[in-house]
Amino acid sequence: MVACQKPPAWSILLVDDEPDNLEVVAETLTFHGLTVRTAENGQHGLEIMRDFLPDVILLDLSMPKMDGWAMRDCVKSDPRTRHIPVIALSAHAMAGDKERALEAGFDGYMTKPVSVPTLLDDLRVALSPNMASREGGIT
Repeated sequence: MVACQKPPAWSILLVDDEPDNLEVVAETLTFHGLTVRTAENGQHGLEIMRDFLPDVILLDLSMPKMDGWAMRDCVKSDPRTRHIPVIALSAHAMAGDKERALEAGFDGYMTKPVSVPTLLDDLRVALSPNMASREGGIT
């Protein structure tokens, strides 16, 4: 359980067009000691990243202006940000959605609605393939 583990010192960029999702996820992560910045679409997320390079990006897939697929492409094509794990955050929980996101280059996949009591553990699980490969990585 998260309460028994030392909270991480990660910085997170949370990008989602649903204000309720932004609020719940940001407050939960902040409660656990993480630094969180939020954006309501991919375009805004990229603007934030001009001055804020997070350890992890939690990225909704379906948003106006710029969706998560396009923002992920921008993040991974930029040498300054390509190392940052990008986790797809999606209400799409149909068979094959997770595989499609991972094949498209996302570093992990989480479904919405998130589970507040297990959010930090769920984030760790979504990141687990990347944790071992990142120097000084997320543990």
